[in-house]
Amino acid sequence: MNVRLNKGKLVRYAFLLAAAILWGFSFVAQAVDEIAPFTFTATRSLIGAIVLVPVFLAMDAIRKKKGGALVPSLEERKKSRVTLLLGGLVCGVVICVATNLQQFGLSMNLEAGKAGFITAMYIVLVPVIGLFRGKKSSVLVWVSVALAVVGLYFVSVKGAFTINAGDLCLIFCAVAFSVHITVVDYFGNRVDGVKLSCLQFLFSGIFSALLALIFERHKFDVSLLLSYYKTFLYMGICSCGIAYTFQIVGQKNTNPTAASLIMSLEASFSLIFGMIVLGERLTAREWIGIALMVVAIVLTETKELFTKTSAPQTAETPAERS
Repeated sequence: MNVRLNKGKLVRYAFLLAAAILWGFSFVAQAVDEIAPFTFTATRSLIGAIVLVPVFLAMDAIRKKKGGALVPSLEERKKSRVTLLLGGLVCGVVICVATNLQQFGLSMNLEAGKAGFITAMYIVLVPVIGLFRGKKSSVLVWVSVALAVVGLYFVSVKGAFTINAGDLCLIFCAVAFSVHITVVDYFGNRVDGVKLSCLQFLFSGIFSALLALIFERHKFDVSLLLSYYKTFLYMGICSCGIAYTFQIVGQKNTNPTAASLIMSLEASFSLIFGMIVLGERLTAREWIGIALMVVAIVLTETKELFTKTSAPQTAETPAERS
C-alpha cells in the first residue's frame, strides 16, 4: 500500500486559504457605520457580480477555442442552465441574509474580534448540518473543530463575553454562513464555479437593493458612497468577486468541514495584517490561539491530502507458484 499526495486537493486548499487571507484583510474595511447595512451589501455585491462577468466570458471563449469537449445536447444544456440559475438564487439568498446580518452586527459598535469569533462559529455548525445530510465526521475532525473553537476564542475575544442584540445578529449570521457552505458544497460540484459566484452576488445585490429602497431610502447618499470608493472596490472585487469564487472553486469535491476550518483562518489573518500594516503587537494569548487553529487544520487536512493506493500486482512466475 503506497501513500501519495493528492495534488488536486492541495490546489483546492490553496484556493480556500487565499479566500481566508482576503477576508481577513477585509474585516476592518467592512465595519462602516456611516453607510446603512442593506446599502453597503447591495453595493459590494453588485460590484462583485459585475467584476465576474468578463471573467466567465473569457473562460468560455478559451474553452471554445480549445475545443475537444463533447457538445452537450439541448436537453442537457437546458438542465444545466436551470441548475445554475437555481444554485445562484439559493446561494444568493443565503449570502444576502448572512452578509446583511453580519453588517448589522458590525454596525452596532461591536468589538471586531468578538464579531469575528461569533461569525466563525460556522466551523461547529457545518459538521452538525452534515450529520443531518448523512455525512458523519470522524472523532479526529471533532477534536480539530474543538481545538479551532478554543483557538478562535483566544484570538478574538478580549475580556468578558456577553451577549447583546448585535451578537444575536452575528449568531444567526454564523448559521447562515454554515448553510451557505453547505449549499455551495451541493451546487459547486454541479455547475461552473465562476458563473455560480457571479449569479449569487447578482441576486444578493438585487435583494439587498430592494430592502435598501424600502428601509433605507432616507439615508441614501451618493456622495457618501463615493467617498468610500476604495472600501467598496476592495470589498466588491477582492472579498466578493475573488474570495467567494475561490471558496466555490476550493470547495469542489472537498469535505465541507475541512473547508470551513481553513476558511476560519480569516480571524487569524485579520490579526496578522493588523500587526504588519498597523504595527499592532500580538499577545501571547493570541499567538497560542493562532497556533491551536493551525494544529486543528493540520490534524484534519493532512489525512485528507494523502490517499492510499494499492501497489501494482505482478504476475507470478511458475517458480513462485510452485
